[in-house]
Amino acid sequence: MKAQTDIFGKALKTYFLGPENQNITTWTNLTDEDDVPLSYFFRDFEKMPSIEKKALELARGKILDVGCGTGSHSLYLQNLCNHNVTALDISEGAIYVAEKRGVKKTKHISIWDFEETGFETILLLMNGMGIGKTIAELPKLLKHLKKLIAAEGKILVDSSDLIYLFEKEDIALWKEDKTYYGEVDFGIRFQGKSEEFPWLYIDPKTLKEVSKSCGFKFKIIEQGENFDFLAQLSI
Repeated sequence: MKAQTDIFGKALKTYFLGPENQNITTWTNLTDEDDVPLSYFFRDFEKMPSIEKKALELARGKILDVGCGTGSHSLYLQNLCNHNVTALDISEGAIYVAEKRGVKKTKHISIWDFEETGFETILLLMNGMGIGKTIAELPKLLKHLKKLIAAEGKILVDSSDLIYLFEKEDIALWKEDKTYYGEVDFGIRFQGKSEEFPWLYIDPKTLKEVSKSCGFKFKIIEQGENFDFLAQLSI
């Protein structure tokens, strides 16, 4: 998402300062509009999906929470697990909320400009791999993250395989065109303002192939109920 507009961050901040039954509307070029309650982004550990819970349980040592949002994952790791966690987000509004909620270490910066190293765990949750935007650009992201992790560090990432949205004829077409079906245009709208940006959903087989090409070992940790999964990338 674009830092200069920060519609998502403004929505989070608005809800935080005056919680009401407010929604943010999302869509992609493949799916219809969906109203998501902003309260969802403030959920505690018990209300998180199982793959998110599993990722937090596996997080160890010095941790980087990429795309931290309101800081829900960071707060759990910081307060209940006593971990050393840094919460990073390009959204100014998200970082404002995370700090006000009590996250001690935050970074308002793009992951591409972040250069601190030595992290034993890097989290990219809630389809965090989406920041890679395209299959072509994903190796660049993975190689950058590889510079940030410690010698025996790991990346925990979840994503979804969008194959279920397509008919067999569609699959044959995108294979012929050599396009990847998980590259989407993602849109959000809040209080009449909207934006769209490229986003990536990736299937586990393709993520494994790209990860190995970048020098990572790849392992599926858990499969979700809706074509989603949690994977671990390690050196």
